[in-house]
Amino acid sequence: MPNFAVEYTYAPEQAALRDEHRPAHRDWLGAGHSSGIVRMAGPFADGSGAWVMIDAADEQAVRDHLAGDPFAKVGAIAATRIREWVNVFGPFGD
Repeated sequence: MPNFAVEYTYAPEQAALRDEHRPAHRDWLGAGHSSGIVRMAGPFADGSGAWVMIDAADEQAVRDHLAGDPFAKVGAIAATRIREWVNVFGPFGD
């Protein structure tokens, strides 16, 4: 299946909301990782957002999966960018 790079952008004024829901968000990411949908994930060091690699059939499947993110459910994400990503070197090739 294709890989999709998902970039979350966080609004600084939503930091407390993200802090409140971070445990559920990380549980959701962990479940996705265990199932193989989330290939890797993590926040940017400056706190401005995060990057998630999703393994899915198409962009709609990615959007459907992201809708279950607790951060998305409570409006803690300011913007989401999804792009299909092609692995040339590294562990995520087929």
